Amino acid sequence: MPEATADGRADSQAREVDRKGGPGHTVLMALALALPITKVAYTVGGGDAVRDVLVGMEPGNWPDVVLGMVITDPLLGSVLGVVASRVVFALFAARGAIPLRGGLAGAARRAALTVVNPVAVGVIDTCFFGPWWGLATGLAAYALRKGVVVEYRTGRRRPHHGHGPAGDAPGDGYRPPAWLRRVASVEQWAAGCLAVVVLPLLAFVSALDGQSWTTIVTCRVTSGTDTATDRLIELGREGDGVVGWNLDTEQISNGFGCTSDEGRYVREPWWRT
Repeated sequence: MPEATADGRADSQAREVDRKGGPGHTVLMALALALPITKVAYTVGGGDAVRDVLVGMEPGNWPDVVLGMVITDPLLGSVLGVVASRVVFALFAARGAIPLRGGLAGAARRAALTVVNPVAVGVIDTCFFGPWWGLATGLAAYALRKGVVVEYRTGRRRPHHGHGPAGDAPGDGYRPPAWLRRVASVEQWAAGCLAVVVLPLLAFVSALDGQSWTTIVTCRVTSGTDTATDRLIELGREGDGVVGWNLDTEQISNGFGCTSDEGRYVREPWWRT
């Protein structure tokens, strides 16, 4: 009885982790909160400058910082797409959204649910970074999503309330071969390393690389009776001008007659300082 109680408690904990998306979900949430502040703080120099920039952007625009980082860094964007794809699939599988059986129709539905998101991730990556990045990202996302299926087949994940993405569930007489158990072990290890080690490392390297998260523009800026040509990190558009962080005067400024600057570097990367 104590052993059965321990097994039940372990299964309950596993179900809870799966429903919350596992460690990948936790990492994604932490990065979504920490990255905008870290990126802005290092880029503009910290202190009062960070508060001024965030107020100038307004809270609704804070996610633009993360978006700007992701769409300008192919490796970060691709790894984020792979991790997010697997977290979403694992979350829905844990809640019974993936059919356990159902013959040919069930198999077709399982295949479609496994493939559709990696295809979408690959297409998005292709649009931003090119076909090779898109192909690699789509294949990696599919491999890890398929790995979730393998985890159910080998018992590393338990079907919840009789549902799961595998065609054969542990406990109904199915005994997975040794090679399939090894595949599940490797997939779990790879997914964990990607979500807990590689993604945060790439994210903070990008946050501390000294590049602006958005366009740098050269504008006419009027202060009192003086007009100068300054470089601004664009924070928003206002009428026919730009609201931005002035890199020359280190304050929020309104610029007019702006043209895009080719460079995005504001300061040296953290590891070179």
